Amino acid sequence: MTAPKRGLSDLLVRKFRMDDYDPLMAIWDKAQLPYKPRGRDRRDEIEKEIKKPNAVFLVAEVAGQLVGSILATHDGRKGWINRLAVSPAFRRRGIAKKLVAEAENRLTDQGIEIVACLIEDWNADSKRFFESIGYNRFDKISYFTKKKHADV
Repeated sequence: MTAPKRGLSDLLVRKFRMDDYDPLMAIWDKAQLPYKPRGRDRRDEIEKEIKKPNAVFLVAEVAGQLVGSILATHDGRKGWINRLAVSPAFRRRGIAKKLVAEAENRLTDQGIEIVACLIEDWNADSKRFFESIGYNRFDKISYFTKKKHADV
C-alpha cells in the first residue's frame, strides 16, 4: 500500500500508549528493525518500561495511522535513543527528524544535556540520518553487552 503524499501538517507526535503495541510491532517489522517479541519487547516488558520516569516512548501518526516510533531513556546523565523507526511508505518526510527532536526536548526537560544512540554497523541509512541531524560519530568505541538470555 502506498501512503498518500501528505505534509507534516497531518503529523502528530505523542506518547506511546499500550493500545499502540500491535501497530508498533508492525512498524518495526516493516522497517526491518530487529526486536525481541519474546524478550525485552514483549507487551508486558514494554508496559513496565513506559511506567519508568526516565522513559520517553513516542509515536508518530498521520491521519490516525501509526507510522513511526522512538524509544528513548536516560541514566540520569546521558539520554539514549534506542528505537527509531518509520514505516517505509512514510519515509523522507521529516518524521524521523521530528521524533528525534521531540525525544531530545523531553530528555532536556528532564535535565539531560547529552543524547546518544548506538547504530549497528550494517545500518548505513541510520548512520547517515543521525550525522545529518548533528550527531557526531565515534568510530573508536567498542560496545559490550552481557545478556541473561538471547531474548533480552
